[in-house]
Amino acid sequence: MSETKSSQDEEFREFVAARSAALHRAAYLLTGNWATAEDLVQTTLTKTYLAWGRIRTTDSVDAYARRILYNTNASWWRKRSNREKPTEVFEDRPDHSRDFTEHTAMRDAMWRHIAVLPKRQRAVLVLRYYENRSDQQIADTLGISVGTVKSQASRALAGMRKRLGTPASALGLAMEPREAA
Repeated sequence: MSETKSSQDEEFREFVAARSAALHRAAYLLTGNWATAEDLVQTTLTKTYLAWGRIRTTDSVDAYARRILYNTNASWWRKRSNREKPTEVFEDRPDHSRDFTEHTAMRDAMWRHIAVLPKRQRAVLVLRYYENRSDQQIADTLGISVGTVKSQASRALAGMRKRLGTPASALGLAMEPREAA
């Protein structure tokens, strides 16, 4: 193995150590399932590694990996083979709602409603409220127009308000207009 290849591998290992937890959190929020999120992150890191020689010299390695994450997730939900429907509900974690405060119960209800949103609406909400991205950044990441970002966010929030019957501010979702960066 050459010295250059060894140093590239070490740089990639450092990137994975620094960013994999954040990628896992974002993937979980997109998929709603830890196992699928782990598969999504593994695929993302594999694709990032394959492009590492090109991208490691830029300042946007993290943005590149996140774009791969969101685009891979989008391609998975477009494929017919990935549309499995479970026959029984299997929770990733036990229900301890009796032990939690009202706030935790409200957040849990919110995430259950987010999980049933169409994939693009869910991706827009995750990018906007979890990663605090501007409409322009979301549009660039997902490869859609700013208008589509706004309409998808509006539809997602309207649907959640209708299902929850609770103001979005009580759920921690700010309703402030976002400026393009």
